[in-house]
Amino acid sequence: MAQAPALPAGFELPLEARLPRIGAVDAVALEERAASLAKRSIKREAKVLALLLAIRTTDLTTLEGSDTPGKAAAIASKALRPDPSDPSLPSCAAVCVYPNLVPAVRERVAGTSVKVAAVATGFPSGQYPTAVKVADVRATVELGADEIDMVIDRGAFLSGRYAKVYDEIVQVKEACGDAHLKVILETGELGTYDNVRRATLLSIAAGADFVKTSTGKIAPAATLPVALCMLEAIRDVYEETGRRVGFKAAGGIRQAKQAIQHLVLVHETLGSEWLTPQLYRLGASSLLNDILMQLRKERTGAYQSGDYFTLD
Repeated sequence: MAQAPALPAGFELPLEARLPRIGAVDAVALEERAASLAKRSIKREAKVLALLLAIRTTDLTTLEGSDTPGKAAAIASKALRPDPSDPSLPSCAAVCVYPNLVPAVRERVAGTSVKVAAVATGFPSGQYPTAVKVADVRATVELGADEIDMVIDRGAFLSGRYAKVYDEIVQVKEACGDAHLKVILETGELGTYDNVRRATLLSIAAGADFVKTSTGKIAPAATLPVALCMLEAIRDVYEETGRRVGFKAAGGIRQAKQAIQHLVLVHETLGSEWLTPQLYRLGASSLLNDILMQLRKERTGAYQSGDYFTLD
């Protein structure tokens, strides 16, 4: 098995000397395991629990140039109460928006369990100077964000400037203060599973609280093999160091069936300890309605028209 290039000097320090070696990813084995786990069948009772868990771990997201404070507030209301006709349903984990819409979301979810997440650091390209990225994060936190979703500089990463990517994450993490940091790899642009694993470990070493697959703007995004590759890196770090790092799958997850497949991946790779909003998230915009329709079917035996649910 070929050995991956060495990391920059000092890379291992945040995880002391115990950071798992990068190594090379066995693509065939990875894809076969992901495909096998995707075929797992679960009983009706477990399916309902999985759908409820998917709601609890969803970052309900709107990241369009046409977003308004009114739309952000409406999304926040839906995150709080996904189906107004069924108060037994849990709230979503967070609402993810652009920084200038943080106040509108903050006002709507104040005093609840729903977190306010915002993208920053030149989302979605990441092609901004480091000083601008850091200032962006500080301003977003000051606006009231609980969580920051940053993007790595893929140009720097792909050209082998790992130290630059690492240093930026370190500076952004510091700028976050008490806010949690999710580091977006944009796996659709990384090219190989080896790069996905390397970027995951680099982000963790630099201080990421979560690692996230994608911005949702590039395809392919949160494919099952890519998610499994990142989850195995998280598992290896935990086994080596005892440090738990969260995972967020985002981009292209639009159906309840896909959400359940991702939950199975997490359960089989990291265990039930990770199946909480504190360590797992699904980034989605259109997924929630399909989950609501599937839940209605499981409870009533009949599909409910999508017209009965608000559009996200």
